[in-house]
Amino acid sequence: MSMEGCKCITEINVDDTVALSMPNDPTVAGSRWLLLIHQLPPKPNYLRVKVARHMQRIGAVAIKNTVYVLPATDSSLEDFQWALREIRDGGGEANLFEARVIEGLSDGEVQQLFNTARDEDYASVVAEAKDLLKASSRKKRDSEQIGADVQRLRKRANEIGTIDFFGAPQGHVAITLVDQIAQRLSEAPPLPPAPVAEAFRGRTWVTRAGVHVDRMASAWLIKRFIDFEATFKFVPAKHYTPEDGEVRFDMFDAEFTHESDRCTFEVLIDRMRLDDRALRAIAEVVHDIDLKDAKFDRPETPGVAVLIASIAMAHREDSARIERSSRALDDLYVYYSKKG
Repeated sequence: MSMEGCKCITEINVDDTVALSMPNDPTVAGSRWLLLIHQLPPKPNYLRVKVARHMQRIGAVAIKNTVYVLPATDSSLEDFQWALREIRDGGGEANLFEARVIEGLSDGEVQQLFNTARDEDYASVVAEAKDLLKASSRKKRDSEQIGADVQRLRKRANEIGTIDFFGAPQGHVAITLVDQIAQRLSEAPPLPPAPVAEAFRGRTWVTRAGVHVDRMASAWLIKRFIDFEATFKFVPAKHYTPEDGEVRFDMFDAEFTHESDRCTFEVLIDRMRLDDRALRAIAEVVHDIDLKDAKFDRPETPGVAVLIASIAMAHREDSARIERSSRALDDLYVYYSKKG
């Protein structure tokens, strides 16, 4: 392929201030491409490997040994600018161009290069997901291990998705398989309750309306480990008289609420004798978010706090908040079960 045949080519120097207006969706990019052309010195040897890995990470594909292409979007421009600087800092030469036509290749052929590369990325996810689907149906592995594997595969598929510019066919296959495994796990029978929890089976659990982290997590704990038949009721914070069969939590005069410096989630774990390292880890996160005292100071706590806040902002209904947060807590439980 001769680069001289490229039409409407504009050189972009990252050392200058260049204002380009590019769409963020490559499918409407007006058939424009970004081309990075580089030449690397013989030494150091690691620079060639470093550049190749960088191109793979940002999703660029090679159309010649020294020419990489990305769809012309703002994010692609930024990715290539960083790569260009990296090459120059390593002693190489590099220039960045915008082209509407790449001689010798149609737009469809260039897109197919991207889809082929991404299908290769997805292939390992698909292969492992198929094995995992068989294992889940035959119960060759415990549900916690499968759950951890599902989250790992979903994370990998999502990472590939960020550089899957044109919807590679294997992406849909990978996500579908992972979703099937997750669905199969959700249909698995719940764990048996702790003996002390037998007195709290089939109850209506009452708490204050406007649930946030401690009540979200406590509701998940109740439903998942204490009372699988639990229903929830949300009432004003004060002046509520419980009815027969109701158990109150995280509210004034409740059967389960804050005690000393412990949040309701911690109290439930202690009173129900739930000896589980993953639950203890979650309790530390919930404690620090709820009480804001940084007692445990786990590094992941700020991220979980943002997630909980986003759920609360996105959903007005308490039942919806509990449903959404419960999904996240299920995944967090799997994570802590494996990592402690």
